[in-house]
Amino acid sequence: MTQPATAEGLLAWVPGHGLIAGLAADTQLLVADSWLLRDGQVRGLDRHRERFLRACGDCGGPSLPQLTEFWRDMTAALPRTGSWFPRVELVAGSLQLRLLLRHAPPLAPDVRVWAAGQPDPRTVPRRKGPDLDVLARVRQRAAGQGAQEAVLIAPSGAVLEAATSSVLWWEDDVLCLPPPRLPVLAGVTTGIVQEHALRGGIQLAHRERTLDQLAGREVWLVNALHGIRPVAGWEGRPMEVGPAPRARQWREWLDGRLEPLPTD
Repeated sequence: MTQPATAEGLLAWVPGHGLIAGLAADTQLLVADSWLLRDGQVRGLDRHRERFLRACGDCGGPSLPQLTEFWRDMTAALPRTGSWFPRVELVAGSLQLRLLLRHAPPLAPDVRVWAAGQPDPRTVPRRKGPDLDVLARVRQRAAGQGAQEAVLIAPSGAVLEAATSSVLWWEDDVLCLPPPRLPVLAGVTTGIVQEHALRGGIQLAHRERTLDQLAGREVWLVNALHGIRPVAGWEGRPMEVGPAPRARQWREWLDGRLEPLPTD
Protein backbone atom coordinates (compact mmCIF):
# COMPACT_ATOMS: atom_id res chain seq x y z
CA MET A 1 0.00 0.00 0.00
CA THR A 2 1.34 3.41 -0.98
CA GLN A 3 2.29 5.61 1.97
CA PRO A 4 2.15 9.43 2.01
CA ALA A 5 5.44 11.03 1.02
CA THR A 6 7.24 13.42 3.36
CA ALA A 7 9.86 15.07 1.14
CA GLU A 8 10.12 16.96 -2.13
CA GLY A 9 11.08 15.03 -5.23
CA LEU A 10 10.06 13.46 -8.51
CA LEU A 11 8.35 10.06 -8.41
CA ALA A 12 7.75 7.94 -11.49
CA TRP A 13 4.80 5.58 -11.65
CA VAL A 14 5.34 1.90 -12.46
CA PRO A 15 2.14 -0.12 -13.07
CA GLY A 16 1.62 -2.61 -10.27
CA HIS A 17 4.46 -1.14 -8.21
CA GLY A 18 3.29 2.39 -7.53
CA LEU A 19 5.43 5.53 -7.40
CA ILE A 20 9.20 5.10 -7.28
CA ALA A 21 11.96 7.68 -6.94
CA GLY A 22 14.92 7.76 -9.33
CA LEU A 23 13.18 6.45 -12.47
CA ALA A 24 12.51 9.76 -14.26
CA ALA A 25 13.58 9.63 -17.90
CA ASP A 26 12.20 12.07 -20.48
CA THR A 27 11.63 15.67 -19.46
CA GLN A 28 9.36 17.12 -22.16
CA LEU A 29 5.84 17.42 -20.74
CA LEU A 30 2.79 16.43 -22.73
CA VAL A 31 0.35 17.09 -19.88
CA ALA A 32 0.63 18.60 -16.40
CA ASP A 33 -1.76 19.59 -13.64
CA SER A 34 -1.15 21.06 -10.20
CA TRP A 35 -2.99 22.33 -7.14
CA LEU A 36 -2.57 23.64 -3.62
CA LEU A 37 -2.45 20.95 -0.92
CA ARG A 38 -2.67 22.20 2.65
CA ASP A 39 -2.59 19.72 5.56
CA GLY A 40 -4.15 17.00 3.43
CA GLN A 41 -6.86 19.23 1.98
CA VAL A 42 -7.30 20.29 -1.63
CA ARG A 43 -9.81 22.25 -3.69
CA GLY A 44 -11.50 20.72 -6.74
CA LEU A 45 -9.37 17.57 -6.96
CA ASP A 46 -12.03 15.78 -9.01
CA ARG A 47 -11.92 18.62 -11.52
CA HIS A 48 -8.14 18.38 -11.77
CA ARG A 49 -8.46 14.62 -12.27
CA GLU A 50 -10.99 15.06 -15.05
CA ARG A 51 -8.87 17.65 -16.85
CA PHE A 52 -5.69 15.59 -16.53
CA LEU A 53 -7.23 12.32 -17.69
CA ARG A 54 -8.97 14.02 -20.60
CA ALA A 55 -5.74 15.71 -21.70
CA CYS A 56 -3.81 12.43 -21.47
CA GLY A 57 -6.44 10.76 -23.64
CA ASP A 58 -6.34 13.58 -26.19
CA CYS A 59 -2.61 13.11 -26.79
CA GLY A 60 -2.55 9.30 -26.91
CA GLY A 61 -1.47 8.66 -23.34
CA PRO A 62 -1.87 5.49 -21.26
CA SER A 63 -5.15 3.61 -21.10
CA LEU A 64 -7.93 4.76 -18.82
CA PRO A 65 -7.44 1.82 -16.40
CA GLN A 66 -3.74 2.75 -16.09
CA LEU A 67 -4.56 6.42 -15.60
CA THR A 68 -7.10 5.49 -12.92
CA GLU A 69 -4.56 3.29 -11.12
CA PHE A 70 -1.94 6.05 -11.32
CA TRP A 71 -4.34 8.60 -9.88
CA ARG A 72 -5.19 6.30 -6.98
CA ASP A 73 -1.50 5.69 -6.19
CA MET A 74 -0.70 9.37 -6.62
CA THR A 75 -3.45 10.45 -4.24
CA ALA A 76 -2.26 7.98 -1.61
CA ALA A 77 1.29 9.35 -1.91
CA LEU A 78 0.32 12.98 -1.32
CA PRO A 79 1.53 14.36 2.02
CA ARG A 80 -1.11 14.81 4.73
CA THR A 81 0.70 17.61 6.59
CA GLY A 82 2.29 20.85 5.47
CA SER A 83 1.69 23.14 2.50
CA TRP A 84 2.47 21.63 -0.91
CA PHE A 85 2.11 22.35 -4.62
CA PRO A 86 2.18 18.87 -6.25
CA ARG A 87 2.16 18.39 -10.01
CA VAL A 88 1.09 15.33 -11.98
CA GLU A 89 2.80 14.82 -15.33
CA LEU A 90 2.71 12.81 -18.54
CA VAL A 91 6.00 13.05 -20.41
CA ALA A 92 6.70 12.69 -24.12
CA GLY A 93 8.57 9.72 -25.52
CA SER A 94 8.19 7.19 -22.73
CA LEU A 95 4.63 8.32 -21.87
CA GLN A 96 5.71 8.03 -18.26
CA LEU A 97 3.30 9.20 -15.56
CA ARG A 98 4.91 11.08 -12.70
CA LEU A 99 4.28 13.02 -9.52
CA LEU A 100 6.43 16.03 -8.70
CA LEU A 101 6.23 16.95 -5.03
CA ARG A 102 7.07 20.58 -4.22
CA HIS A 103 6.52 22.71 -1.16
CA ALA A 104 4.06 25.49 -1.89
CA PRO A 105 5.59 28.94 -2.34
CA PRO A 106 4.34 31.83 -0.19
CA LEU A 107 0.77 32.75 -1.14
CA ALA A 108 -0.02 36.34 -2.04
CA PRO A 109 -3.27 38.25 -1.41
CA ASP A 110 -2.82 40.37 -4.56
CA VAL A 111 -0.60 40.60 -7.62
CA ARG A 112 1.31 43.09 -9.75
CA VAL A 113 1.00 42.37 -13.47
CA TRP A 114 3.26 43.15 -16.39
CA ALA A 115 0.85 44.67 -18.90
CA ALA A 116 3.18 45.32 -21.82
CA GLY A 117 0.97 43.09 -23.97
CA GLN A 118 2.96 39.86 -24.26
CA PRO A 119 2.00 38.02 -27.49
CA ASP A 120 0.82 34.51 -26.68
CA PRO A 121 3.90 32.22 -27.03
CA ARG A 122 2.09 28.93 -26.41
CA THR A 123 1.96 26.13 -28.95
CA VAL A 124 -0.84 24.16 -27.23
CA PRO A 125 -2.83 26.79 -25.29
CA ARG A 126 -5.75 24.54 -24.33
CA ARG A 127 -3.55 21.87 -22.71
CA LYS A 128 -1.42 22.52 -19.64
CA GLY A 129 2.06 21.06 -19.86
CA PRO A 130 3.86 21.55 -23.19
CA ASP A 131 4.32 25.30 -22.75
CA LEU A 132 5.26 25.53 -19.06
CA ASP A 133 8.90 26.32 -19.84
CA VAL A 134 8.14 29.17 -22.22
CA LEU A 135 5.58 30.58 -19.78
CA ALA A 136 8.18 30.43 -17.00
CA ARG A 137 10.43 32.61 -19.17
CA VAL A 138 7.56 35.07 -19.64
CA ARG A 139 7.20 35.32 -15.87
CA GLN A 140 10.94 35.83 -15.51
CA ARG A 141 10.71 38.82 -17.86
CA ALA A 142 7.76 40.09 -15.84
CA ALA A 143 9.80 39.80 -12.65
CA GLY A 144 12.41 42.01 -14.27
CA GLN A 145 9.70 44.67 -14.54
CA GLY A 146 8.68 44.39 -10.90
CA ALA A 147 5.68 42.13 -11.57
CA GLN A 148 4.73 38.59 -10.56
CA GLU A 149 2.60 37.82 -13.62
CA ALA A 150 2.21 38.78 -17.29
CA VAL A 151 -0.88 39.10 -19.45
CA LEU A 152 -1.00 37.17 -22.74
CA ILE A 153 -2.85 38.79 -25.62
CA ALA A 154 -4.25 37.53 -28.92
CA PRO A 155 -3.15 39.02 -32.27
CA SER A 156 -6.39 41.04 -32.15
CA GLY A 157 -5.25 42.62 -28.89
CA ALA A 158 -7.83 40.74 -26.82
CA VAL A 159 -6.79 39.65 -23.33
CA LEU A 160 -6.47 35.85 -23.10
CA GLU A 161 -5.07 34.98 -19.68
CA ALA A 162 -1.91 35.38 -17.62
CA ALA A 163 1.12 33.12 -17.72
CA THR A 164 -0.17 30.93 -14.87
CA SER A 165 -3.64 32.31 -14.18
CA SER A 166 -7.03 32.99 -15.68
CA VAL A 167 -8.06 36.64 -16.00
CA LEU A 168 -11.50 37.68 -14.69
CA TRP A 169 -12.86 41.18 -14.22
CA TRP A 170 -15.97 43.05 -13.19
CA GLU A 171 -18.02 45.39 -15.36
CA ASP A 172 -20.54 46.94 -12.98
CA ASP A 173 -22.15 43.88 -11.36
CA VAL A 174 -21.23 41.47 -14.17
CA LEU A 175 -18.36 39.02 -13.71
CA CYS A 176 -16.54 38.76 -17.04
CA LEU A 177 -14.01 36.44 -18.65
CA PRO A 178 -12.66 35.87 -22.16
CA PRO A 179 -14.88 33.91 -24.58
CA PRO A 180 -14.09 30.17 -24.81
CA ARG A 181 -13.63 30.54 -28.58
CA LEU A 182 -10.32 32.25 -27.78
CA PRO A 183 -7.27 30.02 -27.10
CA VAL A 184 -7.54 29.87 -23.31
CA LEU A 185 -6.97 27.05 -20.83
CA ALA A 186 -10.06 25.80 -19.02
CA GLY A 187 -9.12 26.84 -15.50
CA VAL A 188 -10.27 24.55 -12.68
CA THR A 189 -10.51 27.35 -10.12
CA THR A 190 -12.20 29.64 -12.62
CA GLY A 191 -14.85 26.96 -13.13
CA ILE A 192 -15.46 26.82 -9.37
CA VAL A 193 -15.79 30.62 -9.26
CA GLN A 194 -18.21 30.62 -12.19
CA GLU A 195 -20.47 28.04 -10.54
CA HIS A 196 -20.51 30.03 -7.31
CA ALA A 197 -21.46 33.17 -9.23
CA LEU A 198 -24.33 31.42 -10.98
CA ARG A 199 -25.66 29.96 -7.72
CA GLY A 200 -25.54 33.44 -6.20
CA GLY A 201 -27.49 35.01 -9.04
CA ILE A 202 -24.50 36.95 -10.35
CA GLN A 203 -24.50 37.58 -14.07
CA LEU A 204 -21.62 36.09 -16.05
CA ALA A 205 -20.49 37.30 -19.45
CA HIS A 206 -17.82 36.28 -21.97
CA ARG A 207 -16.37 39.46 -23.44
CA GLU A 208 -13.37 40.32 -25.57
CA ARG A 209 -11.47 43.21 -24.03
CA THR A 210 -8.11 44.82 -24.66
CA LEU A 211 -5.76 45.65 -21.80
CA ASP A 212 -6.70 49.31 -22.02
CA GLN A 213 -10.36 48.37 -21.52
CA LEU A 214 -9.46 46.74 -18.18
CA ALA A 215 -8.02 49.96 -16.79
CA GLY A 216 -9.79 51.14 -13.65
CA ARG A 217 -11.74 47.88 -13.27
CA GLU A 218 -11.61 45.25 -10.55
CA VAL A 219 -9.45 42.58 -12.21
CA TRP A 220 -8.62 39.19 -10.71
CA LEU A 221 -6.00 36.61 -11.55
CA VAL A 222 -7.30 33.18 -10.59
CA ASN A 223 -5.45 29.87 -10.28
CA ALA A 224 -5.30 26.72 -8.16
CA LEU A 225 -2.31 27.87 -6.10
CA HIS A 226 -3.16 31.42 -5.04
CA GLY A 227 -6.93 31.28 -5.53
CA ILE A 228 -8.19 34.79 -6.29
CA ARG A 229 -5.66 37.63 -6.46
CA PRO A 230 -6.89 41.13 -7.30
CA VAL A 231 -4.54 43.14 -9.49
CA ALA A 232 -2.81 45.69 -7.27
CA GLY A 233 -0.65 47.26 -9.96
CA TRP A 234 -0.02 47.29 -13.70
CA GLU A 235 3.59 47.47 -14.89
CA GLY A 236 4.88 48.32 -18.37
CA ARG A 237 2.15 50.75 -19.40
CA PRO A 238 0.27 53.61 -17.77
CA MET A 239 -2.90 51.93 -16.51
CA GLU A 240 -5.16 52.89 -13.65
CA VAL A 241 -5.66 50.20 -11.02
CA GLY A 242 -9.30 49.69 -10.11
CA PRO A 243 -10.47 49.13 -6.52
CA ALA A 244 -11.23 45.53 -5.56
CA PRO A 245 -14.11 45.66 -3.08
CA ARG A 246 -15.34 42.12 -3.85
CA ALA A 247 -12.03 40.28 -3.70
CA ARG A 248 -11.70 39.73 0.05
CA GLN A 249 -15.11 38.09 0.49
CA TRP A 250 -14.61 35.88 -2.55
CA ARG A 251 -11.12 34.89 -1.42
CA GLU A 252 -12.43 33.86 1.99
CA TRP A 253 -15.21 31.84 0.37
CA LEU A 254 -12.77 30.08 -1.97
CA ASP A 255 -10.33 29.31 0.85
CA GLY A 256 -13.20 27.56 2.60
CA ARG A 257 -13.61 25.16 -0.33
CA LEU A 258 -10.61 23.01 0.66
CA GLU A 259 -11.69 19.41 1.27
CA PRO A 260 -9.87 16.36 2.72
CA LEU A 261 -8.15 14.03 0.29
CA PRO A 262 -10.13 10.86 -0.48
CA THR A 263 -9.10 7.86 1.59
CA ASP A 264 -9.77 5.10 -0.96
